[in-house]
Amino acid sequence: VFLSYFKLLWNIEDLASDKPRREAATQREHQYQSGDELCDTGRNNLKKEKEINIEGVEALLDDDGDLEVVRRPRSACDVEAQDLLRDRVYPVILMKGKEDAFEDEEQEATCNNVVKIEHTMATPLEDVGKQVWRAAFLLADYILFKWDTFRCCSVLELGGGTGIASIIMGTVAKTVYCTDVGDDLLAMCEKNVALNKHLMELGRGEVKVKELDWLKDEFCTDPDAPYSWSEEEIADLHDHCTVIMAADVFYDDDLTDALFRTLYRITHNLRNSCTVYLALEKRLNFTLRHMDVTCEAYSHFRNTLNDLENLQDRKMKYTVEPIKCDFCQFLIYERIEQL
Repeated sequence: VFLSYFKLLWNIEDLASDKPRREAATQREHQYQSGDELCDTGRNNLKKEKEINIEGVEALLDDDGDLEVVRRPRSACDVEAQDLLRDRVYPVILMKGKEDAFEDEEQEATCNNVVKIEHTMATPLEDVGKQVWRAAFLLADYILFKWDTFRCCSVLELGGGTGIASIIMGTVAKTVYCTDVGDDLLAMCEKNVALNKHLMELGRGEVKVKELDWLKDEFCTDPDAPYSWSEEEIADLHDHCTVIMAADVFYDDDLTDALFRTLYRITHNLRNSCTVYLALEKRLNFTLRHMDVTCEAYSHFRNTLNDLENLQDRKMKYTVEPIKCDFCQFLIYERIEQL
């Protein structure tokens, strides 16, 4: 388990420093997509780079033909290895029962432009919520970009995971119900909310971590359950919620169906009209069934979304509208084409 610090690019200088890199990447993408003469030049340059890389690999072979791995130098003072240097990453490894060891780190990062998230690097499928996914960053960017839209709102997040999107939303919204399933995951989410409490205090927002199982038809109201709902909280959600959000939760068809059933059930009981923001990454996979690269989870999501929009209901009407991902980027991550 790691504790990562994610810096928010609040300052214009930060955004400006990142702008040339993003513009260059966008320009290269347009060149390859447009099919102009620069495309051929780019391919030739790429071919030369590959040839250079192949020569470099051959040079790293020893007398027996084994590959000699060049490791990153321990310090930047090695002049001969300057080209091998890269940005260093300092994750904080968390250990149970060692809370005091992180007081200094927490004090250093207690500022208005750093979000601290406890998470894991890799998990089995049933624990994917403990990782931080790119779609959550995209959703967080949109929240920061559309700040006034979410001011003083009551918000529900489905499949909140580590809670990063809810924490960002908590800096501007009045109340955020961050929901998921599994006591260990919810405990991690609650820890992250506590780590970033100082950010939410600026906007007087509140993030409540609650259990919400899409495979069940009712809210968990068992008083013995650690993340159950009170009757007052359920009433508050139904009376005041105007925003629902979810990020990177469409990877299993059965769970996608369950989420949309939950979404329908909750919106059906809301007093006010509601806007649902769904962020996801289209993941391409080669399947033997199709003998081609497909994106089945995304296709099932779109089909289910179309069914919701075409639903004949006298009380409810759903409309679907895509949002272009050309808004400002406030967090440092790779905003790939599949987001």
